[in-house]
Order: sequence, then structure tokens, then C-alpha cells
Amino acid sequence: MTMKTRFRGYLPVVVDLETGGFDSDIHALLEIAAVTLDFDDQRLVAHRQHRWAVIPHPDTAVEEASLKVTGIDIDDPAREAVTELDALRGLFRMVRGEIKRHGCQRAIVTAHNAHFDHGFIHAAAKRSGVKRSPFHPFSVIDTVALAAVHYGHTVLSEACGRAGIAFDAERAHSAAYDAQITAELFCAVVNARP
Repeated sequence: MTMKTRFRGYLPVVVDLETGGFDSDIHALLEIAAVTLDFDDQRLVAHRQHRWAVIPHPDTAVEEASLKVTGIDIDDPAREAVTELDALRGLFRMVRGEIKRHGCQRAIVTAHNAHFDHGFIHAAAKRSGVKRSPFHPFSVIDTVALAAVHYGHTVLSEACGRAGIAFDAERAHSAAYDAQITAELFCAVVNARP
């Protein structure tokens, strides 16, 4: 089993973003986390995690309500935040390396409510002038839909519980934690398939 054969030449990369609101055209990207996947003895597993704290692009807005939910202090120097451009370049470089490593043709955003993350990535890339995204331009793998079909629930914490995956509500709404737990959920669904 290889990524190339299992997913028809596409490479699922599990992504989670924290943002300054819900509108990808006007709200800031604040955190990006991505989890790469691999096969271990025919079972799909989370491989490596990557994370970027992002300085809000000057042409974007940040809603106070979003900061309360995420707990992000955008002025905290300990975040070691980078520009949106540098974060996207880092993400895309990492993804291209994984595409090459697996012999795939393109990556596919895999996320919980994947169209949200997909939209923010593409809007940020356009805003920052980053061309040639390694991600498919419109297709995604959405763990909301997979969880609804496989576990009968769409909420991440509940779907994880039904899949036997421990979910820590205190750590939720951090891009790194949410990407990792979403990767575990995605792997559980793929590995349960006969």
C-alpha cells in the first residue's frame, strides 16, 4: 500500500488553521498546522507535524471573539510568528517535498470542515502573491463528512469519542492539536475500511 495507489495519486495532508474570523477574504490567518501521513504495515498513521504561528497580514482583520476562542495573543513574542508569506512558503515547500517523497501528483487538503481551511489557504496565497499551490484547487477530503457517514456524528470531539480517540477539550482550538486529532480521526476511518 502506498499513498500514490491508495489515494489515486493525491497526497492527503491534514491541515488545521486558526483565523481571525470566518471570512477568508478579510480575516487574518493566525496559525497553520499540518500533519503528514504515512503507511506503517498497511495502516495509515500520522507521520510528522509542522506548525507556523502567523503575523496577521496588514490587509486583514482580527475579530476579538476569535482570539477569545483560540486563546492566541497575537502580540506575544513567544509565538515566534512569521509573515503570512513565509508561513505559506514553508507549508508549500514541506508539502512539495512530501509529494515528491510519495510519488504523488498533487496534495489534497484534508481537514475537519475542509472547505474552510482550503478557502483560507488559497485566499492567503493569493493575497501574499504565492503562486503554484501544491494543493488541489477545489477538491478536499472533509473529515466532517467521513465522520458523519462512519460514526454518525459531525462534531470533532464526539466523532473522536465514537472512534475511541481521546479528545482533550482544553487543548482544542490550537491548530497543532486540532490537526493532530483530525489526522488520528482520518486514519481511523481509512484503517477501518475493509
